[in-house]
Amino acid sequence: RKELRLRCKQKRKFRATTNPNHNLPVAPNLLNQTFAPTAPNQVWVADLTYVATQEGWLYLAGIKDGYTCEIVGYAMGERMTKELTGKALFMALRSQRPPAGLIHHSDRGSQYCAYDYRVIQEQS
Repeated sequence: RKELRLRCKQKRKFRATTNPNHNLPVAPNLLNQTFAPTAPNQVWVADLTYVATQEGWLYLAGIKDGYTCEIVGYAMGERMTKELTGKALFMALRSQRPPAGLIHHSDRGSQYCAYDYRVIQEQS
C-alpha cells in the first residue's frame, strides 16, 4: 500500500442527534427550506451536533442567524438535553434581543419541542 500511496478512509460512526419519535407539540415549518432573510434577527436556525474530545464526546447546541450566518447562541454539554438547547437559546436572546416576529427554525427534535424550550421562546 505504501508504494501505491493508498490510504484507508475510516468511516465516522453515526450518532443521531434528533429524536423524531416523541409526542410533543411540533411547530409548523414556516420556512419550508426557503431561507431568505433580508436583515439580521429575522430567522434563526438551531441544531445539535457532537464533537470528539480527548475526554469523550461533547454535544454542541448552536443557533445561527440566517442573514449574517453568525452564531448568536451556543452551549456545550455531555448530554443532548432540553437544558442544553435552552442555554443556547437563552444566550442568543440575551445577546441579540430580537424583535417580535423572529422565526426560529429547528429540526423539531424532542429537545426543541420540550415545554421548557417553548416557554423560553414564548416569553421573549
